[in-house]
Amino acid sequence: EVQLVESGGGLVQAGGSLRLSCAASGLTFDDYDIGWFRQAPGKEREGVSRISSPDGSTYYADAVKGRFTISSDSAKNTVYLQMNSLKPEDTAVYYCAAVPVWNVVLDTGTVDYWGQGTQVTVSS
Repeated sequence: EVQLVESGGGLVQAGGSLRLSCAASGLTFDDYDIGWFRQAPGKEREGVSRISSPDGSTYYADAVKGRFTISSDSAKNTVYLQMNSLKPEDTAVYYCAAVPVWNVVLDTGTVDYWGQGTQVTVSS
């Protein structure tokens, strides 16, 4: 059984930092890339970042480029999302997701497995 368990969300002031973790079990990073999505109230779920552990390649949405950093620890089967210089518009539920390595598109339609989500709230 595949499980993705997020942690690390919370309330932070604008300009602050949070680190999200996604602990994966039941899959390997050789077969799946891990991506982070977020969904704000009244908005569609959007892809934020993705990491491919076999070659270390990463992707960032324009809205977070330069502020967020994704990394992975294959020994722990865990992916991290370091979020710096947070803005109120980063407020959302953040989900980690497993996408097959062969599917280069980061989209809700390409996700095989989802985590339960963790709330990030950035106050102004």
